[in-house]
Amino acid sequence: MRLDGRRESENVEDRRGMGTGTKIGLGGLGGLIIAGLITLLMGGNIGDVLQQAGGMGMQAEGGQTEFTPEEEELATFSRQVMASTEDIWAQIFKEYGIGQYPAPTLVLYTGSTQTACGQGQAAMGPFYCSGDQKVYLDLAFFQTMDKQLGVRGDNSSLAKAYVIAHEVGHHIEYLMGTLDKAHRKMQATNQTNANKYSVRLELMADFYAGVWAHYESRLFGSISDQDLLEAIDCAQKIGDDYLQKRAQGYAQPESFTHGTSAQRMKWFKLGYQTGDVRRATTFQESDATL
Repeated sequence: MRLDGRRESENVEDRRGMGTGTKIGLGGLGGLIIAGLITLLMGGNIGDVLQQAGGMGMQAEGGQTEFTPEEEELATFSRQVMASTEDIWAQIFKEYGIGQYPAPTLVLYTGSTQTACGQGQAAMGPFYCSGDQKVYLDLAFFQTMDKQLGVRGDNSSLAKAYVIAHEVGHHIEYLMGTLDKAHRKMQATNQTNANKYSVRLELMADFYAGVWAHYESRLFGSISDQDLLEAIDCAQKIGDDYLQKRAQGYAQPESFTHGTSAQRMKWFKLGYQTGDVRRATTFQESDATL
C-alpha cells in the first residue's frame, strides 16, 4: 500500500513504553494475543488471559524507551492510515449529509494502558473504546499477524491498514448510534444471542473498513490488486471458524463473536466494491444471508 509522502495524523497519543513501566518488544505478546483471541472466541474468561499478561509484564525489561526501526516504521504507517481515515470519513460524512466527522484518537501503547472502558491489554488485540472514542493499538499485534497467523504483506500492507480501519469502523457505528443500541440489546439477552449481535457489529466494521479502502483507492490510487488480496487473506485468517479450528480442530458457531472467514471477507469486499455506506445492512440480514 503506497502512502509515501502522505500526512500523519496529529490525533495520536503515543504511550509506548509508559503503561505499567515495562517495555515488551515486538512479538513479546504474540502468543498471548492469539491465546486471548482464541479464549474469547471459545467463550472463555478474558480475565484469565489478563492475568497471564500481568505475569508476562513482570518478566519484561524495564525502563526501555527506545524503539526499533521496525516499530517506528509501523508507528509512522499507523499515523498515516489514521490520517487517511480522518480525511476519507470527513468526505463521506459531507457527501451523505451526515454532518461534521468527529475523528477518534489513535492510542499507541505497550503491554497495557488505562482506558475509559477499563484496563486495556495487548492480549485483547486492537480495540475501540466508545467511552473515550479512542482506538487502542499495541504495534506488537502486527508482528503476531505475520508470524503466528501467517498474514501476508509487509509493514505497509493493506492488511495492517485494514486492522486500523476496522476499529475506526466501530467508531462510525458509535457515531451512527448502532454501537450503543446493539450493546443495550446484548446486555438484555442471553450469551448466544449477544454473540450474534457482536458478529453483526464486527461485520459492519469490516464493511466500513472496505468503504474506507474504496475511497482510498479511488482518490489516491494507493491500493494494488496484491494489496487487496492480502487484506482479504487477513480477513479470512481472523474469522472465528478459522481461529477455532486452528486452536482445537473444530468450530463452535454458537460462540462466534466476529463472524466466519467467509462472512468477514464478504462484508469487507462489499464495502470495497460499492463504497456506499447505505449498504451497511448487517442488522437487516437474516442469519442465512449474513
